[in-house]
Amino acid sequence: METCFVSSTRRDTQPTFAPSPRPHGASFDLSVEMAGDAVVVRVKTAKLTYPVLSAFFEEVRGILEEGSRHLVLDLSAVSYIDSATIGCLVEIHRLVADLGGALRLSALQRRVHGMLSMTGVDRFLEIFEDTAEALASFGRSEDHARQA
Repeated sequence: METCFVSSTRRDTQPTFAPSPRPHGASFDLSVEMAGDAVVVRVKTAKLTYPVLSAFFEEVRGILEEGSRHLVLDLSAVSYIDSATIGCLVEIHRLVADLGGALRLSALQRRVHGMLSMTGVDRFLEIFEDTAEALASFGRSEDHARQA
């Protein structure tokens, strides 16, 4: 079984994944597009859970290793997540923050947003109604940082 273990005391950039091949029939699809100095990752998989989490994380980590620091995860197609998914989103948030960047989630379906709210991670994961709003927020946060 593949899981993403998140520890608040770990400071390395390598999450712990138990290695396993994707089960038969588990598919994962996403698209990546540049939007100014930000990258938008559109997850096109309805169930973002165990069978595809390591592929998802590896794709995101690869994007960050290429130098991107502003990341928007468009989860509009995702209708179901579980606790392992939430752990991986937290791990991505930590990785981006450690690199001096920022993560935004956009276009969450009600069920997915509810899971993030119930677990309390919506208090530190920034969630936006749509991708355009998420992208615009990068400029606002940089303007605010310069004024401070």
